Amino acid sequence: MKNLNSISLLLISMLLLPGCNKDKPQYRISVTNGLQVPRKGETVSVRRSDLGNITCEEFSRFFVQDARSGAYLISQVIDEDRDGELDYLLFQPDLEADETRVYNLVTDVDSGSLPVTGISTFSRFIPERTDDYAWENDRVAFRTYGPTAEQMVVDGTPGGTLSSGMDCWLKRVDYPIINKWYKKTLEEGGSYHEDTGEGLDDFHVGASRGCGGVGVWSAEEQKLYTSRNFTRWETIATGPIRTQFSLTYAPWSTPFGMMEETKIISLDLGSNLSRFEVRVSADGPVEEISVGLTQHEKDGTNHADQDNGWFSY
Repeated sequence: MKNLNSISLLLISMLLLPGCNKDKPQYRISVTNGLQVPRKGETVSVRRSDLGNITCEEFSRFFVQDARSGAYLISQVIDEDRDGELDYLLFQPDLEADETRVYNLVTDVDSGSLPVTGISTFSRFIPERTDDYAWENDRVAFRTYGPTAEQMVVDGTPGGTLSSGMDCWLKRVDYPIINKWYKKTLEEGGSYHEDTGEGLDDFHVGASRGCGGVGVWSAEEQKLYTSRNFTRWETIATGPIRTQFSLTYAPWSTPFGMMEETKIISLDLGSNLSRFEVRVSADGPVEEISVGLTQHEKDGTNHADQDNGWFSY
């Protein structure tokens, strides 16, 4: 698990260096690990706007090179706000304790010099399995439930799910398994609930919050109010470093008025944790927005640090 408190200690600075061609400047990025422990595969995000007046086409042609070794790193560009303009360049360096390394952004690279990897992040809408949306990296996989699964419950059709909770799949392998597991379950007579060597889905969500669902807590009623299944989805990015997507939920009733909810979820390679950016609006003041983590049979141990804003189970 990545240490959430240490993220701010990964320091990044950028220099604009004059190149042989003044119309094609080079950029040098200095990354510092301020901790006394190694940082392996931590994501560095370079904002296009920080590089000055550079076009999306130029930005998309950049490759990341270790200035010391000359080796190239895997990278990915993302249009995060979906406006048709690239926003970020991502790469994942390895840094030793208290180490600073410099990386060049270069163009016109021989394709034979670039690294090749068989592992990646991935996400997609799953219409063949009652409108799931599933996402994964090299360590974990997740899914949540769409409108068809909700309508099946409303109609009394077996196989539906009525929940905005998050399901967690446990992986034993680093390669993508989402497409393979759905095909095994839907077409080949197998089941992703059974471990045949790659892992399984053994985390029951039901009507709970699962692993990261949210709700509005009413202290007076001692009751959690939640949205239903997502109604709209959009894939923002999927690639070797990050997959990112948005989910929108239909307005839902609470003691504080009608609520609206949108999630932007991302998962980076090498991380056990998805990042949830949750946007909610209400007709009136809301007492408390809660995040749920389901305890099955109340086993396990809870850990929390309220001052630093995290908890785990």
